[in-house]
Amino acid sequence: DLYYSFSPPLTPKVVFITARVHPGETPSSFVCQGIIDFLVSHHPIAKVLRDHLVFKIAPMLNPDGVYLGNYRCSLMGFDLNRHWANPSPWAHPTLHGVKELIIDMYNNPKINLEFYIDIHAHSTMMNGFMYGNIFEDEERFQRQAVFPKLLCQNAEDFSYSSTSFNRDAVKAGTGRRFLGGLLNDTSYCYTLEVSFYSYILGGSTAAVPYTEEAYMKLGRNVARTFLDYYRLNSLVEGPLQYKEREAEQEPEHLFHGKHHIQNLPLFWENSNNSSKLKKNSIKCI
Repeated sequence: DLYYSFSPPLTPKVVFITARVHPGETPSSFVCQGIIDFLVSHHPIAKVLRDHLVFKIAPMLNPDGVYLGNYRCSLMGFDLNRHWANPSPWAHPTLHGVKELIIDMYNNPKINLEFYIDIHAHSTMMNGFMYGNIFEDEERFQRQAVFPKLLCQNAEDFSYSSTSFNRDAVKAGTGRRFLGGLLNDTSYCYTLEVSFYSYILGGSTAAVPYTEEAYMKLGRNVARTFLDYYRLNSLVEGPLQYKEREAEQEPEHLFHGKHHIQNLPLFWENSNNSSKLKKNSIKCI
């Protein structure tokens, strides 16, 4: 059983997720599907997340490119992930609409837009990993590193060692870079990448081919990680207990697909009203 105390937040926290801005990156759709399937399931963790957070999901930013079978560009030949700074309602309509929605939420004092995650697939690297932004503020950087570290503990195919934080000029105009500069220091913007091919588990050198189910499992673990993150930030209060069982023992009505729950011994250290991650409180490969 999962126990928690619930009182509706006065300022709801919003998680905004996008995918398939590059039409050829099919794995991103399966990861996004895994997130959606988990969030709308009867799983007790999904219920907690729905009670405490608002999820906005645009699962396909480049539908015309997908329809045409393009690998990277839109119908008009644009790489949409380089036009976040000034998208045209005529040439980049999906990007323009999503950006307007994000800006409206950001300017609304009754909404706290806390996460933006853009899902992609990578053609050369293995595993799942993230790109984040570089900030001069050390505490902000530490806070930004928490979610990928938690995800690494929840998802065996996610690699924190492959996760990087950069301001590469080649990535200028991407959603992660543009929104990272637009939103305030309480918002976290990431690109979530997953390999087209395979992943390597810790302590092994053998590559495990990705399947559709494995991609969706990564998506479910992304969704589940939000609970761990907000437990650290005390949005979800009270003792939380979930009896671990093997995936095949889960009641089918809770959720479609294999999954597992991991309890994470994670703690925050409060100093001068600021939250910092305790050193060595998260161990990840």
